[in-house]
Amino acid sequence: MSIINSKIKIDTKYWNILTTIKIYILAIFIFFCFRLILFFTQLDRIDNSVLISDIIYSFIMGLRFDIVISGYIMILPYLIFTIYNFFPKLKILKTTIHYFIFILFSLAFIVCAADIPFFNQFFTRFNVMAFDWANSPMFVLKMIVEEPRYWLFIIPLALAIFIFYKLLFKIINNDINVSSDKIVPRIIFSIIFILLIFLGIRGRIAIKSPIRTGTAYFCNNPFLNQLGLNPNFTFIRSVLDSKKEENQQFNLMEDKIAIKNVQNYFNITNPDNEFPILRKENYDSINCKHHNIVIIIMESMSAAFMERHGNPKKLTPFLDSIANLGYYFENAYSAGIHTHNGIFSTIFSYPAFFRIRPMNESTMLRYHGIASTLKKYNYSTIYFATHDGQFDNVEGFLKNNDFEHIITTTDYPSNASKTILGVPDDYMFEYSIPILNDLNKKGKPFLSVFMTGSNHGPFYIPDYFKPNIYDIKDQIVEYSDFSIQKFIQLCSVEKWFDNTIFVLLADHGFPISAIYDLSIDYNHSPLIFYAPKIIKKNIVFKDMAGQIDVFPSIMGLLGLPFDNNTFGINLFKDSRPYIYFNADDKYGVIDQNWLLIVRRDNFIGLYKYKDKDLTNYANSEKEIVNQMKTYAESNLQASQYLIRNRKI
Repeated sequence: MSIINSKIKIDTKYWNILTTIKIYILAIFIFFCFRLILFFTQLDRIDNSVLISDIIYSFIMGLRFDIVISGYIMILPYLIFTIYNFFPKLKILKTTIHYFIFILFSLAFIVCAADIPFFNQFFTRFNVMAFDWANSPMFVLKMIVEEPRYWLFIIPLALAIFIFYKLLFKIINNDINVSSDKIVPRIIFSIIFILLIFLGIRGRIAIKSPIRTGTAYFCNNPFLNQLGLNPNFTFIRSVLDSKKEENQQFNLMEDKIAIKNVQNYFNITNPDNEFPILRKENYDSINCKHHNIVIIIMESMSAAFMERHGNPKKLTPFLDSIANLGYYFENAYSAGIHTHNGIFSTIFSYPAFFRIRPMNESTMLRYHGIASTLKKYNYSTIYFATHDGQFDNVEGFLKNNDFEHIITTTDYPSNASKTILGVPDDYMFEYSIPILNDLNKKGKPFLSVFMTGSNHGPFYIPDYFKPNIYDIKDQIVEYSDFSIQKFIQLCSVEKWFDNTIFVLLADHGFPISAIYDLSIDYNHSPLIFYAPKIIKKNIVFKDMAGQIDVFPSIMGLLGLPFDNNTFGINLFKDSRPYIYFNADDKYGVIDQNWLLIVRRDNFIGLYKYKDKDLTNYANSEKEIVNQMKTYAESNLQASQYLIRNRKI
């Protein structure tokens, strides 16, 4: 009995490191057990099409997220352990940190236990939404008490906390007996280990982005994509996201008024009870076409770079040439000024919302976008990027929204990446050809979306491209144009080319000129529909158009019936009086004559932008201001309402 109760003395120079590793292993094992329980409660979501390798990989992904959470909890204890390792007489440090570790990990295990019924109910990992009913605690308590299944998870929780407490006591409650020699190696190894903890917290070696929710999304099974997440990670991330100023809800007008205005703009006379802006686009299904769709979202490609818009440098000879061969919209505007705005608004036809990033939120929603719509018509769907798929959470978000394949830096040869933005544009395009050929061999049409990256610093121009202009900022635009030309030429010799519609637009522009508080060049985008065997006549459209109109317009060209539950219109059939765009702390509204700028600090500017007139007409043209302002704010407010109420 005396032997059991006595403390064991350990003669080790690295007690701090070894103790921390043991606690890591213990905590990660318990996290694994909760993940295993969740897996078995969701076995009905695992059908015969699921690969065993995907199941294993989801658990490996879980290990990564568990290391992140364990690292956040253990960073302070490790520092205390290190101090104690050098000054073992300070036993109060060890006792205090013992309870600190136990309490924090116990809270983490409680979240893991609560996550299982939460996931069963909402099919999403534990997040801040769990506290939406915080004002009705008795209601929640009663709901839990009356649901016997919830009680079952108290058993593994109690067992986990009990085991953790007992083993943690054995791990920590040892005296150490170290000499004062070899201090320098002990310090060096202690520093190296803390750097490893920080690396584990970051979750990834890649420089561009730490581990994100979307990192866990690696396949087409939505359950396995979420299984790898640690619910503490999703919960903390959702809380932090909800506290950010840019993620706070905006209140431009009453939701009901906004919805009613948008219904009037879209001529919705008999709105759906559940989806208030839903329009049934019932095209003639007999004459519909199943053309391949290739969307090229060009990084920073402002319309102002093109000769047809007045640029004398001849930077985009190819874009200018195909604009004269297909359908061209000369008054098209991006939804925002960031790449994530461009991707989100092009694919899903929802506007940009000040600083809010829908793709980057911890709870990834499903939208009725172009991939989901075309997938119902048996289309293959794929997305190509030059860079890391975790940037802006693109990879996970798009996989959650019916993109079957996402090609990023992990797919290209390691030596192909030249900058932090990954591979050069023309390399991405060339790499895609055999992949598109394989999709075509399946006998199905395909949707392929490309996001270029070269026209964004740090710039890289391959040696084999010879620019005509000295300035690197102009050279990179030339190279971007060259890359697109190369891609179209490579496509032109393939069997599927004649049956393909190419849609080219910018994610956003570039502020070449900025005479107003908001640069028009930053949002003015080329919008080209090019298909030499399908589009026989060049037409230049002068009506106002937006990035948000691309998806419905493509469906109009195909003639495929679909449910349009977006803020976009078919530009070949309908028109809009204005188009609006966002720039984080302000928004712009534009038509053929006027540019309205509204800042969140209540500044309003109205300008005759075609004349480059700096006079602010806001006070003298109040009716115009009111019409333009109401149009934009109604759409923005209504879109927020639909997302918040899951009517997307």
